[in-house]
Formats: sequence, C-alpha cells, structure tokens
Amino acid sequence: MMYTCPGLCTDPRHRHARPGPLSAAKDARGATAVKTVKRRAGKSLRVDIHCHYLNPQVAAEVAHLKPAEHEPSVIFASPITREVNVKQMVDRAAKLSTIEVRLKDMDRMGIDIQAVSPAPPQYYYWTEPSLGAQLAAKVNDRIAEIVATWPDRFVGIGTVPLQNAELAVAELDRAVKTLGLRGIEINTNVNGLNLTDPQLGLEKFFRRVQELDVVLFMHPNSFTHADRLTHHYFNNVIGNPLDSTIAVSCLIFDGVLERNPKLKIVVAHSGGYLAHYWARMDHAHRARPDCRTVIRRAPSSYLRKLHFDSITFDTDLLRYSIEKWGARHVLLGTDYPYDMGEVDPVGHISSVPRLSRADRDLVMGGNAARLLKIKPRRA
Repeated sequence: MMYTCPGLCTDPRHRHARPGPLSAAKDARGATAVKTVKRRAGKSLRVDIHCHYLNPQVAAEVAHLKPAEHEPSVIFASPITREVNVKQMVDRAAKLSTIEVRLKDMDRMGIDIQAVSPAPPQYYYWTEPSLGAQLAAKVNDRIAEIVATWPDRFVGIGTVPLQNAELAVAELDRAVKTLGLRGIEINTNVNGLNLTDPQLGLEKFFRRVQELDVVLFMHPNSFTHADRLTHHYFNNVIGNPLDSTIAVSCLIFDGVLERNPKLKIVVAHSGGYLAHYWARMDHAHRARPDCRTVIRRAPSSYLRKLHFDSITFDTDLLRYSIEKWGARHVLLGTDYPYDMGEVDPVGHISSVPRLSRADRDLVMGGNAARLLKIKPRRA
C-alpha cells in the first residue's frame, strides 16, 4: 500500500515526488495555468470529472469527534443500510485511498485522467470554522501531492470550509493559487442551510470562484431533512439528486447565476431532477409573480450555462441530456469508487445512438479538459 502522509510531507525518508515551487501552478496574473498531459496516439482524451479520494489520516484525526453523528447518510438510514455502508467502506477502502489500486481501475475503465475530489464525508462543515479550515487544508494538501506525484493521471479538485465564508475564500485562494488545484467541490447545502441563505454570506465565495476561473463541482452528501427517506437507501437514491435540485434551484431563483454568469459549475448525478424536469420550473416562472422576485429570464436559460456529468445509468436519459443541454455541457463521470457509480463510463457514452465522433470526444474528455485547463499532447 502506498504510504500516505498528511499534507505535503517534507520528510526526505519518504521520497515523495515533489511538485517543485507550487507557485509555478499559476501564471503571472495568479490564474491557474494550462496543464499539459500526455495523450494516447490516435485516441481522444478521457477525463473523469466525478471521482473521490478519502484521506485516511484526516479521517483518523477527527474520529474522536464522532463524525457519523453529523452525517445525514447515517442519521436517516435504516439498520440494514448502515450495515451495508459500513461493509462498503471496508471493502472499498483501498480504492478510496490507495493510488496504485486506483490507477489499475482507471486503466481498466479506459480513463486517462481523474479530476480527483474529496469524499463527501470529508467536507466537515459541521466542525468549528477554524478546525474546518485546518481540515480542508490537509485534504487539499494531500490531493495536491497526488497530482504532483502522478501529474499525467490526475488533476485536483479541493474543498473549503463553507461554514465560514471568509475562511472559505482564503482556502479557495490557497488551493488554486498555491497548490494549483483546478476547482472546488462543495456540498449542496451547509448544515441544512441552502447555499443562498443570507446567514452563510457565500456571495463573496461564488464571486471569487468566478474571478479565479476554476470549476465548482456541486456534489450532495445526502438529504438533511430525510425522515421519510430512511428505508431502501432512499436518502441516497432519492435524496442526493433531490438536494442537488434544491441547490441549483436556489442558485437560479436567488440570482447567484445572474450575478455570476461566468461560473463554471458542474452538477453531479446528471444535474439531479431539475435537468430532466426543467419545464415545470419555467411554467411556474411564467405563471406566478412570487417566482419572479429576483430573475426575469426563464429559469432554464440559466441551466444552459451549467454542466452535468454522464451518470444517468440509462442511454435514453444520457441522450436527452446531451440533446437538451448540448454536447459541450455533459462530462464523463464515474462516482468512483462507490457502488452508486458508473463502472463502464466509456461504454455508457458510446451507447448513445447517432452521437457524432466530435460530440463523443467532447463528452469523453474534451469538455473537462477545457474547463480544467488541460492541454493534451501526444505520448
């Protein structure tokens, strides 16, 4: 098993590959520089926008705080679901935290590059803000180390302590400008509050993400008010896309996307329900004045600016997503290594009928390369 040190370890005995001066990850303006990676001859680049890494050292550090007591996925779960989840974490621990195992799985699935992001339980929004900032920094440092050690196989997406807007912006700046991460993963709520709740004051965070021109990857971590979703793993099966639907709706109707039109947002799980039932939202906007208090344009016009991963588990749903929102707005995703993920992402995308070679290449990796500033070069 690969030795995993906390943070950017400087112990020479561990012989980690080093990234050199991390400030080299940005250009003269402080923006993230384009990353050049090898591409297989005659093959289009395949980039997984949706995959997770769990930092075992950070998990051990907070174990005494009993994180499970703060997790909706545990609170709103039946005994059998909890049992299955515990077994899955044991069975997939190596996939979550050991890069050599991950690389073999990537090769088997035909993935060239992972945009690796934290496992959702490691958001740690429930912690005291200063501790949350420390934990986020350690999670981000380790992801940066992974990228530096395997630069042709990974780009990094980090995390920030959204429970405090000032600390979130500070860690965002460090993650992007110092560590060279390509984006930030956020939950679809903060301790049960909508992302646009005035108590959070996250407008400055969204504005800074836009200024830095990095990806904002929205990924739910179960539904927080799920008393009716405890059985049959409903808090994931139904709750995850439901929370994404609420989060995106708030960003639209509360004007965040109006005020920040250049945000590069990728929504997990094919955009939740909203991307596939947008017409009801547009109808409400036409029919009711209380749906027009902030925005004047049709809500779906803002959806057209978002991006969605390919995790639909159905060819027709994926085809609809590509046809409705455009091939430039759908990205290959796996949700690796969880059991709710897509195990054959290349085959899934290839199964879409009448998809042109150019559009297929965009979905497979071209879109992710554009958003994440990856420039392929021939091997």
